[in-house]
Amino acid sequence: MRNLRLALYQPEIAQNVGTMLRFCACFNVPVDVIEPTGFPWDDKRMRRAGMDYIDLVKITKYTSFDSFLKEKQGRIILSDVKATKLHHEFKFEPGDICLMGRESCGVPDELFDICEEKIKIPMVHKTRSLNVAVAAAIVVAEAIRQIGWDI
Repeated sequence: MRNLRLALYQPEIAQNVGTMLRFCACFNVPVDVIEPTGFPWDDKRMRRAGMDYIDLVKITKYTSFDSFLKEKQGRIILSDVKATKLHHEFKFEPGDICLMGRESCGVPDELFDICEEKIKIPMVHKTRSLNVAVAAAIVVAEAIRQIGWDI
């Protein structure tokens, strides 16, 4: 068992969360949601994006980043445009938690400093960033490729 997790820090857009829940269901990756969210949890847009896959993913909600830190097991690997390590050159390990920041501004500096490791996805054009759901899929897929499939 690879015990890989995806953590979402204060997600703001229901459709992005639905998309991430859907791909995590497909790959048997549990999801941690660090509140508050920018939408009601039962938002129909999230359910539409996640379809019936949402019921297949294990979701744990935390009321704050502090409560998440108290419960977490494993390294926190933050995906952030300010990181210097490239995601495909980073060595993922079983138990890692891939953390994604808010769509509008990532994570606050104090959280950036707390994370054990920081990685970024290289982009040919120097644009701001990828969509958070796309970035999460890229990072989780690379982690699974390295750690191994759970099938």
